[in-house]
Amino acid sequence: MEGTPVSIESVTEVGPDTVTLELETPDGFDALPGQFVLLRAKPDDEVLSRHYTLSSPSVGETFELTVGVDPDGDLSPWLADLDTGETVHIDGPFGRITYEGESDIVAVAGGPGIGPSVAVAEAAHDAGHEAVVIYQADEPAHTARLDALEDAGATVIIVAGDRTDELADTIARHRDAGQLYAFGFDDFVTFVADAIEDAGGDSDDALIENFG
Repeated sequence: MEGTPVSIESVTEVGPDTVTLELETPDGFDALPGQFVLLRAKPDDEVLSRHYTLSSPSVGETFELTVGVDPDGDLSPWLADLDTGETVHIDGPFGRITYEGESDIVAVAGGPGIGPSVAVAEAAHDAGHEAVVIYQADEPAHTARLDALEDAGATVIIVAGDRTDELADTIARHRDAGQLYAFGFDDFVTFVADAIEDAGGDSDDALIENFG
């Protein structure tokens, strides 16, 4: 199997159908918040691969990925059941959507996009900048980290999944509060881009990661 083998340090449930994988950091691996890796694994003797965006604000001895678990999926349930010491393979990091500690940020998250959104917000806070997290979810994940961010002075806004008008209004209200990031699946990030345009902004100025 191609890629660099890395061991699983822990698998933690962080919300409904959502886990984080803590992976050992291989030699020479240097990633910024917003970047992603290609993860390969071999459940049932078949090699499968998926891209996952980092959900840790920095890379030390370990780094973290957030995985949305589809009960009918062919890889995510297997990843969620991994034990400490088991191995997966990674390539990367990849991606030009990064945060390097230079500005205030607004991170808009849908689904597993909350992982990198929290990471970018934490990195901004650690660098002494302001952070806003706008998260569309009926059953939020990463609530402990969101609570910690809010306690530290960040703005955290959770919008129910069916409150699309509220989501658009919230994006419009905060779009100029810092560099805007958006992480999520295609329908979600398309909605975010349209909301920016409808509010008189330019979606080309946003850093948008489309999970497909």
